[in-house]
Amino acid sequence: MKKRLIYGYLLAGATFIAGCTKDFDAINTNPTKVNAEVFPPNFLLAQSQIKFSNSGYDQLLFQSMWVQGLASTYDYYGNGDKYVYAGSGRSYFERTWNTSYGASTLVDEMKNLIKGKAEYANLDAVGTIMRMMILQRVTDAYGDAPFSEAGQAKAGIVTPKFDTQQSIYTSMLAQLETATAALDAAKDKPSSDLFYGGNIAQWKKLGYSLMLRAAMRLTKADAATAQKYAEKAYAGGTMASIDDNAKVKADETNGNSNSDVNAILVKDDFREVRWSNTLISYMQSTADPRISAVAEIAAGQGKAASEVYAAGDNTAALQVGLPNGYDLKGGAQDVSHAPGYPGASPADPAVSGDVAAPVGKYSRPRFAVYDDRNRINMLMTYGESELLLAEAATRGWNTGNAATHYANALAADMATIAQFNAAGTVPTASITAYVATHPLVAATALQQINMEYFVLTSTTFNFNEAWANWRRSGFPAITAVSYPSQFSTTIPRRIPYPLGLPSTNPTNYAAAVALLSGGDVFSARVYWDK
Repeated sequence: MKKRLIYGYLLAGATFIAGCTKDFDAINTNPTKVNAEVFPPNFLLAQSQIKFSNSGYDQLLFQSMWVQGLASTYDYYGNGDKYVYAGSGRSYFERTWNTSYGASTLVDEMKNLIKGKAEYANLDAVGTIMRMMILQRVTDAYGDAPFSEAGQAKAGIVTPKFDTQQSIYTSMLAQLETATAALDAAKDKPSSDLFYGGNIAQWKKLGYSLMLRAAMRLTKADAATAQKYAEKAYAGGTMASIDDNAKVKADETNGNSNSDVNAILVKDDFREVRWSNTLISYMQSTADPRISAVAEIAAGQGKAASEVYAAGDNTAALQVGLPNGYDLKGGAQDVSHAPGYPGASPADPAVSGDVAAPVGKYSRPRFAVYDDRNRINMLMTYGESELLLAEAATRGWNTGNAATHYANALAADMATIAQFNAAGTVPTASITAYVATHPLVAATALQQINMEYFVLTSTTFNFNEAWANWRRSGFPAITAVSYPSQFSTTIPRRIPYPLGLPSTNPTNYAAAVALLSGGDVFSARVYWDK
């Protein structure tokens, strides 16, 4: 993957010496200078995809632990695990905003470059789908946000208005419908596409799957619109297999290392970031065969062993999830007081100076599956779309058979882990047996569907989506942790706006905050979060 280039960057030096000539302008025009006329617009699509997918600490410090997919005793993760400011918390909660708008700006510029050029019709439609994917994350996290005027600085709009989330969703669904329908496999194909390598049929399926996801966000806020677009998405054709999963592979060699992995491989993070008890205990209660694919405890014993970047013991029966809300400070919140505490991993007498590891017996994400700096970032899966169709069908909407969609999702979700690394492969026989013994039951369908959605989005490290769907569905049924000096006594339901907005866009910021119940706080709810 090439590194990002900016217009005006000199690709190669050149010196021209010429006397008076009628060709003066041509001779003195640097043919190696990048400008709008020669810049390849497809390149901006790839740059947008890698930037958007690489969320790193902004989802790990917050969303992953608010929804209780991960847990940690390490102070730096207090932002998500305990709702207390820690480390660079106040700057990190701006990252979802900054990263997303940075990615959408690249799409906006791409669309500017191809405007009016029929040969880029598919790229233009793909750009719209990509932009909707990006800006949905923004509005889901913050609420009202720049949408219709976002990315319009070239047109002189430097203080964009904040569209209401209701209007954003209305426009988003309409734009997804139009752009997806406009895709034509007989026309041009994006030449720099990290999702599908320019496969238009797969982009069409992604477009309808994103329409489905956006529609289902509205189940409580606007059920009629949710049903209308969920049925349209199903009729159009959503993802059909795990080959359609939308994902981006990182490329460390060329400066695009996986930011999730970079964070987790910080020694303190690696030693103390663990799967949450909420996740592991649920998976154990259903005898989920993914447990040994995604979880392990450190091999050996003691602190030194917990810091070794190597595979651990993934025996399913040994896995224990860490409860959220505990620390290593020796007081009332010390992890040693946690219910079911498995005890510290004792110091290894063969290692000089080793000490016990208080969380050494708790399960961490498997090293071989999740800790490759070149690994993928997963953005949406076939399993997610099947679960959403199952829920829509459970609600009586025309989206097929709920039980079939659910069974498809279970099988797909287990097979998807291997896309991170072959070490995460769940045996086919285990998948078949699990699906057969865990059918969808009408009386508990919404719980089954959304708990599987939680397991899927957590084990694929898509914590932005896990947190969003928890707010919408109420699953998993989790309670807030209690800890001194919290910035919220309830599980956060949105992220406050970036600190700079009151000074850089004061009028529009104030108007948006005025519509929030309780103001610009973590406990305020976005439009669809009823």
